[in-house]
Amino acid sequence: MPVSFAFLLFLAIAFLATSIRVMREYERAVVFRLGRLLKAKGPGLIILIPIIDKMKKVDLRTITLDVPPQDIITKDNVSVRVSAVVYFRVLEPEKAVVQVENYLFATSQLAQTTLRSVCGQAELDELLAERDKINARIQEILDQDTEPWGVKVSKVEVKEIDLPDEMKRAMAKQAEAERERRSKIINAEGEYQAATRLAEAATIIQHAPAALQLRFLQTLREVAAENNSTILFPLPIDMIKPFVSYWEQGANSSKQTKDKP
Repeated sequence: MPVSFAFLLFLAIAFLATSIRVMREYERAVVFRLGRLLKAKGPGLIILIPIIDKMKKVDLRTITLDVPPQDIITKDNVSVRVSAVVYFRVLEPEKAVVQVENYLFATSQLAQTTLRSVCGQAELDELLAERDKINARIQEILDQDTEPWGVKVSKVEVKEIDLPDEMKRAMAKQAEAERERRSKIINAEGEYQAATRLAEAATIIQHAPAALQLRFLQTLREVAAENNSTILFPLPIDMIKPFVSYWEQGANSSKQTKDKP
């Protein structure tokens, strides 16, 4: 009797060890009974029938998939290497196990081919300047193709775009030429605005001569603020004009007196 009881106890412990499983909050157990799909169980404690039930564990957390660099020829015939990262998660564990052999490997291969296809349809400038558009297009295609597997692609990001050395040099020259063009345009615009202001100032002085005297006094004040040992005061023509007129009148009178007999 003692031997039989010990044997039954051992069988009971072995049965519990092989039939009881504990699933975490982010895990689901897809159970097959004699090869037929039952359902996804969990989280918590689940009980399996030994030999009859088989279980496949599926992780429901977001998975980060690194897409290796792909050699791509863009629409304008430029050879580049593009890498990306894909974020996805399993929404339906039953489909992820039944509809595809290995959803991780299948999603990885699909991401690589989609990356090459979408980037190959874009030009280099579009690939560099409109990454958000490229990311959204890749994400849309992947999400649509992985939906039958119960997989949801939430985000795709193009990480790095490697250009050939000659293309980098050409782009650097183009950027330098663009900066020089902008610099010349800004300088020309500044010269135009300065000339316009000077023309307006000349018009004001022409109609209001007193403005020239005010400008003269302002110039004297600016010169006086400097630490100069010698200051030159320009003499305005308006100040000596009466003396010149008086001298000219005196000279004309003397000439007329000499001309009389």
